Amino acid sequence: MTAIIDKIAWIHIENGRVLGARSKGKSSFYIPGGKRDPGETDQETLIREIQEELSVQIKPDTIVHFGTFVATADGKAAGTQVQMTCYYADYEGELCPASEIEELAWLTHADRDQVSPATQMILDHLYNINKLS
Repeated sequence: MTAIIDKIAWIHIENGRVLGARSKGKSSFYIPGGKRDPGETDQETLIREIQEELSVQIKPDTIVHFGTFVATADGKAAGTQVQMTCYYADYEGELCPASEIEELAWLTHADRDQVSPATQMILDHLYNINKLS
């Protein structure tokens, strides 16, 4: 049986680049977000995770579904998959790494070898729809 990790992620694009985050002790970048707590909606998870990781407030009335991507989970047991449900949203505040996040980066399609498999799928999709440099 395949294990699936359910994650919610924030697609934030500026100047043809998408915001990526790298956790302490990891080498790969990923799209910011995380796992839902029991009973949380996608929107509640997105707001909480982005506040925890990036120190900004997502504006709830701007949240729009972008897409859902399933790929091999980075650094997990064989057969484990991650499902990333991604959303666009506006925010208030200043982006600043917090919690387990060590570094933020603005990623282009050329950075796909530095990201997790699910993030590679997202970068490819953003590139194909002309949202990413």
